[in-house]
Amino acid sequence: MKKLLGVCFFLMIQFVWSQSSDIVRIEYTTLPKKKSSRSISRFRFLANLPIKLNDKNYIIAGAEYGIIDFANDSIYEFDDNELEKLRIVDLNLGYAHMLNDKWTFVGLLTPRLASNFIDGVQKEDFNLNYSVLTIKADMKKEKPTRLILGLSYNNATGFDVPLPIISYYKKFHPNWSYMIGVPRMEFKYHLKQHHTFKTALLLDGYFVNVQNDIALPDNDLGSGLSLSVVVGAFGYQYNINKNISFYALAGHTLSQRGLLRDEERKSVYSLYDDGNVYFKTGFKIGIF
Repeated sequence: MKKLLGVCFFLMIQFVWSQSSDIVRIEYTTLPKKKSSRSISRFRFLANLPIKLNDKNYIIAGAEYGIIDFANDSIYEFDDNELEKLRIVDLNLGYAHMLNDKWTFVGLLTPRLASNFIDGVQKEDFNLNYSVLTIKADMKKEKPTRLILGLSYNNATGFDVPLPIISYYKKFHPNWSYMIGVPRMEFKYHLKQHHTFKTALLLDGYFVNVQNDIALPDNDLGSGLSLSVVVGAFGYQYNINKNISFYALAGHTLSQRGLLRDEERKSVYSLYDDGNVYFKTGFKIGIF
């Protein structure tokens, strides 16, 4: 059962990872070094440009670039130098149609390259992901609400069917709001206009191809690397206005799994599975 839950969590991470309502995001995340694991740092740069066709239709074009750095002090029983720097490159191509004053349809196609890129670009580095969703937003009423329902397909999950996306937001008091769903749940306290405090439960992670398969004990080969974490955190957000903000989160991983996987996505080596502190900070310009 524990193994099944771990696999399900990894699959959940993969299909929600690329979902974002941000126009611009610059973000830094770190999990510090421990005796049983390397330190991990991730830099993430994202930009999406909505292009208005008419009053009801938009084209969305954008890109995301992520750099994942591991500390270079090896603690494993194999040569892991080729895992020190990993990169993820996404292109976002989307279409949005306003069905009426409350409902909007969005379709998103995301070609992705994710690898250590030791020998340039290989076909195993490439995945094609897509999402379709509907958004019902009623943000002008006394208690604003937003509902997101959809489906997302990600090649890295190993599933041949799309998986569901669900998120619900409500501001039930001038100073309080909550959001439930995947990959994030939040409970917020809004102090005046510019200051927001929050508690959050969120999912984080990635999957990348490993070129030049890594030889492991027991004659296994590591062809891919995945990280999946569940994080409980407290955060602060400084809002320049309702769409632009700086933010910071500090918490601890409630579940953490770093795995090397073979060509069939099966786990062949555990890099780390113990909890760790978690820090994230950044700047964003968002739709919501």
